[in-house]
Amino acid sequence: MTDTSQLGGAEGSPATDSDADLVARTVAGDQRAFALLVLKYERRVQRLIGRMVRDVDLVEDIAQESFIRAYRALPQFRGDAQFYTWLYRIAVNTAKKALMDMKRNPVLTHTALQSNDDEDETFGPQETLSSGETPDAALQAKQIGEAVNAAVEALPEELRQAVVLREIEGLTYEEIAQTMDCPIGTVRSRIFRAREAISARLKPMLDIQGGKRW
Repeated sequence: MTDTSQLGGAEGSPATDSDADLVARTVAGDQRAFALLVLKYERRVQRLIGRMVRDVDLVEDIAQESFIRAYRALPQFRGDAQFYTWLYRIAVNTAKKALMDMKRNPVLTHTALQSNDDEDETFGPQETLSSGETPDAALQAKQIGEAVNAAVEALPEELRQAVVLREIEGLTYEEIAQTMDCPIGTVRSRIFRAREAISARLKPMLDIQGGKRW
């Protein structure tokens, strides 16, 4: 990825520079400004792609390709949507293309055959007990977290993308509609169906444990 080791000083930081300013500076030829955008969104883009492409060896490559595509297309960015919404759409499309290429050439790397849920930040339980938490409660939380991850992974691709963008990335329905290039009503329907599917999968476990619906 872009070298961000020399980004201090007068050039600002991701916390102080708005996306609009960084986009304008990038288009004007300031590559450090784009490096700040990468620094700001790289982890989130990787996490999004990781929910679509479960081969961890490919996630970083696809994320890098997404940023390259964004950099090349940035002069056409008109600011009609938030920059990160526009970037996420590029990342989603890049990941979809990678998935299609994998189907045409279905060669899996070793890590594609292994689950990386233990490294997943989405619903992963804490490894250490919080204050007052019993081992039984920690085990239940871990089991529920694993069940949620499994339920999300079992969703059809479009439902999974919608619920991840909403529940994990915190995008609004309007932003998800822009990212997924579909009507907002479709987004609402997909998220509702995803939540229902996850809830149905968790219900037996939560009934046994006396929990409540996700």
